[in-house]
Amino acid sequence: MIGTVAFAISGAIIAMEEEYDILGVYILGIVTAFGGGAIRNLLIGVPVSALWNQGLFFQIALLSMTAVFLFPMNLLKHWQKWGNLFDAIGLSAFAIQGALYASKMGHPLSAVIVAAVLTGIGGGIIRDLLAGRKPIVLRSEIYAVWAIMAGMAIGLKIADSPAELYSLFVIITALRVLSYTYDWKLPVKRVHEN
Repeated sequence: MIGTVAFAISGAIIAMEEEYDILGVYILGIVTAFGGGAIRNLLIGVPVSALWNQGLFFQIALLSMTAVFLFPMNLLKHWQKWGNLFDAIGLSAFAIQGALYASKMGHPLSAVIVAAVLTGIGGGIIRDLLAGRKPIVLRSEIYAVWAIMAGMAIGLKIADSPAELYSLFVIITALRVLSYTYDWKLPVKRVHEN
């Protein structure tokens, strides 16, 4: 639920930064909150119709986006500070959820990792593309690596019990927070010199 709220708000704020109208705010928010899960479902064999069984989550996402749209603009300036934390929480929660889906369906480790990554980052990629931005996860910032780690921990049965899953959630969230706080980067190789 926290991940859904965080990603819905993230999409709504980016839509407002790009000066989209209210319909654009809702579309970008919904796509961010549910896009990764929809892609995952297609790839691991969960019926697409399962997405529509999440009525409560859709309502929560819509309420979150409405609150953000009606929020005073001077308070939205503080979003960036808290937005990264909510994004880290959302990444961790969704990556674990995606890995658990694939693992429970008996898929191999590779599929569990892909499900974790797509669920954790898929909505953000769609959001950035629709907003005309370079997807953050495809640049040098460490983001998808944490979803891969979550998928590996679940796929290899390192995190299996509820206590281990909650610990994994805290670890992945903390690693994501540390990576943007200390500006950790993955290696980049440039073809063209500037």
